[in-house]
Amino acid sequence: MAKEKIKVAIAGVGNCASSLIQGIYYYGETNDTVGLMHPDLGGYGPGDIEIVAAFDVDERKVGKPLEEAIFAPPNCTMVFWDKIPKTGVVVKMGPIFDGISPHMMEYPEEISFRPAKQEPVDVVEELKKSGAEVLVNYMPVGSEQAARFYAEAALEAGVAFINAMPTFIVSDSQWAKKFEEKGIPAIGDDVKSQVGATIVHRVLTKLFEDRGVKITRTYQTNFGGNTDFLNMLERKRLATKRVSKTEAVRSMMKDKLDDYHIYVGPSDFIPWLKDNKICYIRMEGEGFGHHPIIIDLKLSVEDSPNSGGIIIDAIRAAKIALERGVAGPLLSISAYTMKHPPVQYTDWEARKMVEEFIRGERER
Repeated sequence: MAKEKIKVAIAGVGNCASSLIQGIYYYGETNDTVGLMHPDLGGYGPGDIEIVAAFDVDERKVGKPLEEAIFAPPNCTMVFWDKIPKTGVVVKMGPIFDGISPHMMEYPEEISFRPAKQEPVDVVEELKKSGAEVLVNYMPVGSEQAARFYAEAALEAGVAFINAMPTFIVSDSQWAKKFEEKGIPAIGDDVKSQVGATIVHRVLTKLFEDRGVKITRTYQTNFGGNTDFLNMLERKRLATKRVSKTEAVRSMMKDKLDDYHIYVGPSDFIPWLKDNKICYIRMEGEGFGHHPIIIDLKLSVEDSPNSGGIIIDAIRAAKIALERGVAGPLLSISAYTMKHPPVQYTDWEARKMVEEFIRGERER
């Protein structure tokens, strides 16, 4: 007997949502498993996910069918599956709060946000009407008020919460307690890519540590051409992003580098790169006899598809937690899929913990 679909709501119909939805249908309708960490997770495949509600604030998306909105400007990610059927989901107007940075208005509309003029809907009521079981928060970096609003909406509507952006909610003890008390599972914060800047930097850091190399200095810079990088030109929106990315790397070190000797963060916006992200990593260390070891690395990825499979795993893990009655932060899948989880583990440990969680050998 086939399992029922996992009903998911999305807050923010940007590039990441576009890649996620394309992936749900692509992997659901083909036999391809390339790019999936778990073709089957707890008996659920990617095609077992159904988007039942979506919220945004851009005039080119609000009021549009979801299958059209995911391809509307300023979305610029690659299209790898355009055979999206009619979903029956219309994108609803969410509250703007701090979701649109003022400097966006200084840039052409095809690469930046333009707020819709509609009044926001009652998000909690929409979540309840849709039957959503899981809410994925895809708010832009720096949207602290908006992120917390959607976390509260998930609590009030009684749906699991996945925080894909770097506002510290699931990793905050007070918020964690709220989800536990409501009996709701939560996963966060700040989604890792499949093979992105953070996980590559973490793996190299762990390699240096395991091989007895003392890390003396390191940096990671990133630039790209999507709205995420345009949004991050306003540096004050970067506080939690910088912390999230830096701590993800520093947590792999036995002797933590101070802020002067480690830099991890976004660098600039180059429009013609679109959703392509370029990352440069430099690591300097001392090996046997204090001889210098230096790595200079360049990574180029399509930014949004790089996190699509990660969220597909997180959604299915949230569903398993709902079925088992597990509440509060899910430590294993958070450590595996997020840069700033409640508890940091090495990526190898986190993967082992996730496998144990899937088999029911670990509660969370």
